Amino acid sequence: MARPNFNSNGTQTEELPKAKFNRSNLKEAMDLLRFAKPYRGYFIGGLIFLFLSNLATMSFPYATGKLIDTALLEGKGTGLFSNINDLALFLMGVLAFQLVFYFCRIYLFAVTGERTLADMRRETYSRIISLPMSFFSNRRVGELASRLSSDLSQIQDTITNTLAEFLRQIIVLLIGMTLIFNISSKLTLVMLSVFPVVIIAAVLFGKLIRKLSKKAQDQLAESGTIVEETLQGITNVKAFTNEGYETIRYRTTLDKVVSLALKSAKYRGAFASFLIFSMFGAIVLVMWYGSVLIQSHELTVGQLTSFIIYTTFVGGSMAGFAEVYSQLQKTIGATQRVRELIREVPEPIDTKNVIITSENKIIGEVEFRHLAFSYSSRKEIEVLKDISFTIKQGQKIAIVGPSGAGKSTIAGLLLQFYQPSSGKISFDRKTAATFQLTQLRKQMAYVPQDVILFGGTIMENIGYGKPEATMDEIISAAQKANAHNFIESFPEKYETIVGERGIKLSGGQRQRIAIARAVLKNPAILILDEATSSLDSESEKLVQEALEELMKNRTSFIIAHRLSTIRNADKILVLDKGIISESGTHEELMQIENGLYRKLSELQFETRSIEEVVTVSEN
Repeated sequence: MARPNFNSNGTQTEELPKAKFNRSNLKEAMDLLRFAKPYRGYFIGGLIFLFLSNLATMSFPYATGKLIDTALLEGKGTGLFSNINDLALFLMGVLAFQLVFYFCRIYLFAVTGERTLADMRRETYSRIISLPMSFFSNRRVGELASRLSSDLSQIQDTITNTLAEFLRQIIVLLIGMTLIFNISSKLTLVMLSVFPVVIIAAVLFGKLIRKLSKKAQDQLAESGTIVEETLQGITNVKAFTNEGYETIRYRTTLDKVVSLALKSAKYRGAFASFLIFSMFGAIVLVMWYGSVLIQSHELTVGQLTSFIIYTTFVGGSMAGFAEVYSQLQKTIGATQRVRELIREVPEPIDTKNVIITSENKIIGEVEFRHLAFSYSSRKEIEVLKDISFTIKQGQKIAIVGPSGAGKSTIAGLLLQFYQPSSGKISFDRKTAATFQLTQLRKQMAYVPQDVILFGGTIMENIGYGKPEATMDEIISAAQKANAHNFIESFPEKYETIVGERGIKLSGGQRQRIAIARAVLKNPAILILDEATSSLDSESEKLVQEALEELMKNRTSFIIAHRLSTIRNADKILVLDKGIISESGTHEELMQIENGLYRKLSELQFETRSIEEVVTVSEN
């Protein structure tokens, strides 16, 4: 993954890793060019204007030399342009055409790059959100976001700029070398004698500078991590009065950055000085030897001028190859990472065929039969072992147990986020495999413990449960979820922006928005994953009332942390170490002496009583 770094302004940048050039990597890169196929007309047009632009550029030194020679001959030149006025007009014409060619080239390559990038982003994003949950459990969000932004932008930049620059440099190099050899082979050999020394120095200095730059970037990344950790944990920093400690820690890292940066600057300065000396030394050498050739009438002043200009073009192209090569390496690496995503096998989601008919409609009967499950990342550990139970339509089933017992895993299996290692899940006495995945999930609703809202309006977040819902339906759902009153108290009501992840709303408000979303979806099966565990008593009461309304006449699975909320459940399953150790109603389970449910219930009752006493005393 691309490593985030920080530049001198403190803003974060992406230093993309490079990949080696080989047949396999190039084949992968070429495969992604299929996205550019619909725009090949624009790309070919860009290539044509690129070639014409380079021809115009390369004709400029020739015309300049002719202009000087004609002037020295007092306007008595020979050939097509016999006077300086004609040559001046020709040069102006070249510049005019160059402007047109350059504009068309940039625009056509930009069209190709931008539209190709948009198609690639659409394809990659569609593939990402259609991948199974097992994929996301092994990936970081930042990594996936980087592939959608940095990696794809790198590919676009190559199509728009780097590839064009690479072709331009090749054309300039080939035409330039041909023309300078044509002007004077002796002078060309003198000029070329300087290049081996410069190239060797560039390779040696380049390796050293890159090594130091990488160390400096690593230190910058570390300093950025310190800032991020400090700001995220600012409460702890202040509570433990560690402002001074954190300042010293940050200062120490910055001192290392400065030391490495200054060391790198010394080498860069030495290399830059060497390049300037070599470049101007080569020009002096060429001018001196060119003057010798002029004195011996083997060269004209105009030809020497043309030669020097062509030499700067050729030198610039050769110098630019290193940067182009580096960019192409980054692009190869980016294409590898994007291809990895595109090659991932998606879930069998059919977003077009989601109509619920009598054939695929779920009533709500659910059966787990001898089900076992292990996560792909820990196949040796069975999270669930031989789980069997049957729930009738409209029943409320609660699932309780210690942390890590497998409660939330059952929710994931119901939603088909994961497939069991053995055993099967049936809906209305049909195995889950007989339903299309999209149609199955369309008839379920999930209310998690940590509700994450999207950064739009309240109306949009509730409407997420049914995108085609009317405003009346959204308001009705909010009323049933005990959310309408607090929504109406906001100045912008249902148009209120909830902020990133719903940060502008309280925990209880977010939960009720999530419940309203589930009400609007009108599911046959409802899954509540500890939906009230993190709320205060007042919010819990409002949310619990909303949940009771939501669970009416629906098969409901309640993954419970607070056992007081599930006493009215039709059946309670007690999970312990991946197996169902107890099952029954609240009253039945409380009769089991030394039973796990009874222990958990009594422990929570004692804890709750202490909390209530503390609250009363504080008030």
